[in-house]
Amino acid sequence: MQNEKMPNGFSELTATESFKRLRRLRMTDAFRAMVRETELSTKDFIYPLFVVPGSGIRREVGSMPGVYQLSVDEVLRESVDVKTLGIPAVILFGIPEHKDEMGSEAYSEHGIVQTAVRAMKKEVPELVVITDVCLCEYTSHGHCGIIRDNEIVNDESIELLTKEALTHAQAGADMVAPSDMFDGRVQAIRRVLDQHGFPNLPIMSYAAKYASGFYGPFREAAQSTPQFGDRRSHQMDPANSEEAIREVQQDILEGADIVMVKPALSYLDVIRRVKDQFGMPTAAYNVSGEYSMIKAAGRNGWIDEQRVMMEVLTSIKRAGADLILTYFAKDAAKLLRDT
Repeated sequence: MQNEKMPNGFSELTATESFKRLRRLRMTDAFRAMVRETELSTKDFIYPLFVVPGSGIRREVGSMPGVYQLSVDEVLRESVDVKTLGIPAVILFGIPEHKDEMGSEAYSEHGIVQTAVRAMKKEVPELVVITDVCLCEYTSHGHCGIIRDNEIVNDESIELLTKEALTHAQAGADMVAPSDMFDGRVQAIRRVLDQHGFPNLPIMSYAAKYASGFYGPFREAAQSTPQFGDRRSHQMDPANSEEAIREVQQDILEGADIVMVKPALSYLDVIRRVKDQFGMPTAAYNVSGEYSMIKAAGRNGWIDEQRVMMEVLTSIKRAGADLILTYFAKDAAKLLRDT
């Protein structure tokens, strides 16, 4: 009987000769470690922090156990802890004291993120400080840009986002991360940064950000729930992946240095496509809803929280993410350190 053709040059082997017990290399911890294809590292993590005005504030987010709104002094303590654990970077989200329709505290020289960045770069200069560039935490209506005739307008909003990014750079941010999903904002931010003496400051673009139901807990943490409507006019339809490729390509052409897919777990296929197609440094955001579901199930004893946490993070990296923004960063770093 003629041998069936087998992949990878094995067509000449008989069925008996080609039989392999794949379990042989799973039998011991040592074997499993030797052939492991995906290795998770603390260097993969970016830890999100929520900074608020005041001092001595460490207020837990009700829907995100273990995540806190922090005043600048507490952010500094947290930053030292993060650095000690070997996590290389944090990303800052600001909750201002006052909000208005234009989100003016987002681009104030003395805004809460700008203040935190200056303090962090003085206290922990080796920690990479990334800043989220968006208006939703700062506007009274909770949307990512300016509202005109019940429409979230694109170009006027970008003008404010460029001002915000510039003030972050001037405060000492190591990287800016526009998360609004307005058309052309990466190019606009790149141009302004270059014009003001920051040609080497990288941009991590939320390039494929979906209009997801997994953001609910974040909106509590950042106090950014829209007062009306939703964000589907500028964030992506969860059904689309070809569109994600177009979005990522556009941001690369506009000057993005790192591209991000958000959320992560329901979009692992998109992460893989982006990495394979562009070969760019690729980040994925393991978002608040993904975090909170695992936390809730773990607290109820339905799952082994630590095991599922590591499985999820490994799956994101296996899909192609070079960097993972995750609220699990500290817990995962401690587990990696102790194993």
